[in-house]
Amino acid sequence: MKTYDVVIVGAGGAGMAAALNASRGGDLSVAVLTKVFPTRSHTGAAQGGMNAALGYRDETDTIESHFYDTVKGSDFLADQDAVEFFVSGMPELVLELEGMGVPYSRDEQGRIAQRPFGGASHPRCCYSADKTGHVVLHALYENCVKNGVEFLDEHNLLDIAQVDGQLQGVVAIDLRRGKIETFQAKAVVIAAGGFGRVYWSRTTNATNMTGDGVAACLRAGVPIKDPEFVQFHPTGLASTGVLLSEACRGEGGYLINNEGERFMARYAPEKMELGPRDLVARSIETEIKEGRGFGQGMGSYVLMDLRHLGAERIMERLPQVRELAMAFEGVDMITDPVPIRPSNHYMMGGIDVVDFRTCATAVDGLHAAGECSCISVHGANRLGGNSVSEVVFFGKQAGIGAAETARRRDFAGTDRLKELERQWDERFRAVRAKRTGEPMFAIRDRMAEAMWNGVGIFRTEEGMAAAEAVVDECMAAYADARIDDDSQVYNQAFMNYVELGNVLSIAKTVCMGARARTESRGSHSREDYPVRDDERFLAHTLVSLSSDGAFTLGYRPVRVTKFAPEERKY
Repeated sequence: MKTYDVVIVGAGGAGMAAALNASRGGDLSVAVLTKVFPTRSHTGAAQGGMNAALGYRDETDTIESHFYDTVKGSDFLADQDAVEFFVSGMPELVLELEGMGVPYSRDEQGRIAQRPFGGASHPRCCYSADKTGHVVLHALYENCVKNGVEFLDEHNLLDIAQVDGQLQGVVAIDLRRGKIETFQAKAVVIAAGGFGRVYWSRTTNATNMTGDGVAACLRAGVPIKDPEFVQFHPTGLASTGVLLSEACRGEGGYLINNEGERFMARYAPEKMELGPRDLVARSIETEIKEGRGFGQGMGSYVLMDLRHLGAERIMERLPQVRELAMAFEGVDMITDPVPIRPSNHYMMGGIDVVDFRTCATAVDGLHAAGECSCISVHGANRLGGNSVSEVVFFGKQAGIGAAETARRRDFAGTDRLKELERQWDERFRAVRAKRTGEPMFAIRDRMAEAMWNGVGIFRTEEGMAAAEAVVDECMAAYADARIDDDSQVYNQAFMNYVELGNVLSIAKTVCMGARARTESRGSHSREDYPVRDDERFLAHTLVSLSSDGAFTLGYRPVRVTKFAPEERKY
């Protein structure tokens, strides 16, 4: 058993921001467990930028405007005190990152460049070409190394140990050695990323985005908040779902149907292509459903046209997305429009954080930040440019909070840690030896198809009930699944098996939350309940898992401070 003051699970923007800030005092031992080498974490795939009301491009921009845009974009489901705290701290954070070495693009005066993003009233998105997440990740990693943070690569989270609401630590598998390990800690930050692979075959997420931290918290007694709010990015590449950044539309890209129309004039006449993501994604799908798309069935798409921007601007500001379009679609956006269709992209819901200033959960000693968490600043729909911002900002708060927790708490025993270690050792042996049962990948594919078809961009009770029934069947089949790999070291099949169990339990919470919410709000669009219902559903969904394996549903009121809910128009 290894012992640290602070253990952070995940080395993306949230995890490394947490590690950096937990280690600043020099008096605490800080370790980061990560599935992949830190700079390969999924934050590196974030292209577009970070929202901060610096007022460089538009001096009329204010923190209050960023506050309102975020709340409006959330369809008024965000907790407004948390949003105000977040947007107020973003200008300082961007300047702090600049000081750490993040090479932001520059305007004509040499200041950090800013561009417009969907749902924003001012151009406030600070960027580094179309590789913002990549450069932020590298700057954070370099500063963590300088601070002596210990990184344990290829260590995958299995479970969280707590007794009577008191954290003991975490259990992980060291894939290189094929060994179950325990980590006792005074404080733990879960920053393990989102769970887009619930929609396995149609997502912008990397294959390791399987909600390991979310599912582990669920098993440890922490509710999952707002799981039904799933963002579908409007511009995934048509054949793969690979992301083309919102920066494409921020720089002036057009969305075109098979009649040559810029069809967003029908849905958001003022904002056009820069409407919020949920609205633009639904608009694209509506065009396809009504016969104004290209192609057939799952191969249907519309076009994104950037040719009018010119080669120089595309090469300067969108070099990576151009390469992606050429690699995956065989299309050069300098000379031809690009086929696109919405793709699962981001989860507004996640681990229930009860204190936005410290990112603490209901378990003493356990904090959460990043996409795996729900604080909630995104509510029912996240604005583009608010993700890397939120990840790093609340990662920093979680690190500061975890350091305070570690100085306050003693270690809380090891009995539950040892019991979980024994259980996982036995499971690792048994699953590797198993020769009967359904192949796990067949189970995964059934789940993903059911979730896309039933709990996708447009939802009905009938479709969601059918999807939940398939998820239940898959969970039953999973109990008898086989992996067909008996190796001990680097047994990636076993990790895929663990990940499948995680996404199945999360898929169940998505179905439950979505079916119970009989309204349409933000990304949750129900054809059978098309109207937002503030009287009944101005509340966060909370899904819990009891010790006997039963899922239960509850609600918590949204915190409204300055902006009363109103109809959302763009």
